[in-house]
Amino acid sequence: MLIIEGRNSVIEALRAGVPLRNIFIAEGTKPDRGIDEIVRQAGVARVPVKRVPRRDIDSRSERGAHQGVLAEADPYRFASLDDVLSAAEGKVRSLIIALDHVTDPGNLGAVCRSAEVVGADGVIVAKRRSAAVTPAAYKTSAGALAHVHLAQEPNLVRSIERCKEAGYWVAGASERAEQNVWEAPLDGRVVLVMGSEGAGLSRLALEACDFLVRLPQAGKVGSLNVAQATTAIAYEWLRRGAQQK
Repeated sequence: MLIIEGRNSVIEALRAGVPLRNIFIAEGTKPDRGIDEIVRQAGVARVPVKRVPRRDIDSRSERGAHQGVLAEADPYRFASLDDVLSAAEGKVRSLIIALDHVTDPGNLGAVCRSAEVVGADGVIVAKRRSAAVTPAAYKTSAGALAHVHLAQEPNLVRSIERCKEAGYWVAGASERAEQNVWEAPLDGRVVLVMGSEGAGLSRLALEACDFLVRLPQAGKVGSLNVAQATTAIAYEWLRRGAQQK
């Protein structure tokens, strides 16, 4: 069973039709627009809403940031690469984000949030050594996991090759890249490959890339984390499309 915590995450799950078993609201929680929306949409979806002691919600919360609201859902149902490619079929511009063994659920959720906001057609992760869809992932996604195509594939490099066959160029994010994001050909149909939090891109993922790209920096800190870097590069892809309009 999956626990979704936080008002926005529960609202987005309801809006997207995620099959919820129960919704729990802490006793004493004052009515507001968010709570009213949860109760209303739960009624439409016929999801039971139960008032329980706050300590019961505290004991089930992974991060302690539940805002007095938890929902029980069936385990997350991943999309397939076919779903992602179908969503992009016929598009001149399409972005797919591939995560090369990113293991932090918070980073996974944040990447999915950015992917949804910029209009990416999907996110691909490997089945092994990748973050699970946990309450932390749902929380940092701010509900985006209910909307974005998140595909879990047994072989990430093979999935990238399939994207190439579908007309994508593959850009790998690397601090060693010669081109920065303002110079690189980040337009059209692009797969953006982001490396793990510690090791960066694996050798096989690097070899699958058509070109590498880096973010310029003026400060002294080594680099952004993977979720922040993904957001910055994805927005550069979005900006290129806006310039063409």
